[in-house]
Amino acid sequence: MPDRPAPNVPGQPADTTATLPETAPPLPTERPAGRPFDPPEELGRLRERQPLSRLTFADGHVGWLATGHAVVRAVIADRRFSSRQELMRSPIPGTAATGPVPPAPPGMFINMDAPDHTRYRRLLTGAFTVRRMRRLTARVEEITAEHLDALERQGPTADLVQAYAQPIPALVICELLGVPAADRASFQDHATTMNDNNATPEEGYAAFGAVQAYLGELVSAKRSAPTDDLLSDLTTTDLTDEELAVIGALLLSAGLDTTANMIALGAFALLCHPAQFAALRTDPGIAGRAVEELLRYLSVAHTGVRVALEDVELDGHRIAAGDAVAVSVMAANRDPAKFPDPDVLDLRRNASGHVSFGHGIHQCLGQQLARVEMGVALPALAVRFPALRLAVAAGDVPLRTDSDIYGVHRLPVTWDGGDR
Repeated sequence: MPDRPAPNVPGQPADTTATLPETAPPLPTERPAGRPFDPPEELGRLRERQPLSRLTFADGHVGWLATGHAVVRAVIADRRFSSRQELMRSPIPGTAATGPVPPAPPGMFINMDAPDHTRYRRLLTGAFTVRRMRRLTARVEEITAEHLDALERQGPTADLVQAYAQPIPALVICELLGVPAADRASFQDHATTMNDNNATPEEGYAAFGAVQAYLGELVSAKRSAPTDDLLSDLTTTDLTDEELAVIGALLLSAGLDTTANMIALGAFALLCHPAQFAALRTDPGIAGRAVEELLRYLSVAHTGVRVALEDVELDGHRIAAGDAVAVSVMAANRDPAKFPDPDVLDLRRNASGHVSFGHGIHQCLGQQLARVEMGVALPALAVRFPALRLAVAAGDVPLRTDSDIYGVHRLPVTWDGGDR
């Protein structure tokens, strides 16, 4: 969900202008020229000088920016910092909301605090069973193989986003939610349009409406005739149809956009680092570490926000109640205090401790499924097409710099016709 301006925290001022500096810089967003996988250089300089510093948010609020790994983890794990939708402010310049927004709708648990968040989280965690994950792993392997076959038939050129990175997680989400096979093509089209920054607002709203309407009908169908899927399991709880439809849309959005961009941007990074791409092909044992390293190195969900519910002392600073804190995931994941040579992509690195899936009670619920999808799709691509390469110059690959999820709009690739 987009970050929104915050109303006053009850009993506290929304801004503490009397104690704030007159000015503070905006969030650095410009990545270094010719280095599409690196964070803005100013983030590194800020982290080196002061891992918690002042920041001007899009609406003019002067809050904080966390860039150090330890500080980011502390903020996102501390329940004195809120994730509530109605308190959010956008740190991205030029994206201030035009007015206040109500609390998150029932079911949108990622924009809630305990105890509401706890209730939803507990129910959903119980639905991600070991048996379901094993079955989904087998389906990821089948879906990946089918798309590799299709690439080989259509080759030797393709847009890897459209032909591979987007359809795999979209179909896996269909499996998870129990979308019938006959509906999957239409559902996938609407889901892709909903997350497409190139779509017009009218197209985006229409796609969102179609997805919501479909999920509402699907929930009703699952109540009448349950099948072996997550939505059917959740119909046995006390969740309402409205809550289930929102949860379905949330899982769709989170599971499709982030994973699709991790697969596409991961492939782009590997093709720009041929030795790493070759290592992924020749050493299957590094697949698990490779996934963690790519998650760390790329940090596609690059910036989050928390809001202090009370005064908090952190890293030698007093964060006042009502202050927004932007947490730079990409800066934290490149912190040399945590990861030696952090700007080097090394698939054999032990990258445990990265914060790409968050930390604490809001840590990504579907992280294991995302790991499975990346851990199958990227090595399989390297094995099937060992001579895979970019079909355009790296500088001509269109980047998603206009989104809160980083990635590529297209990834034109080519390979030898007899590549195997």
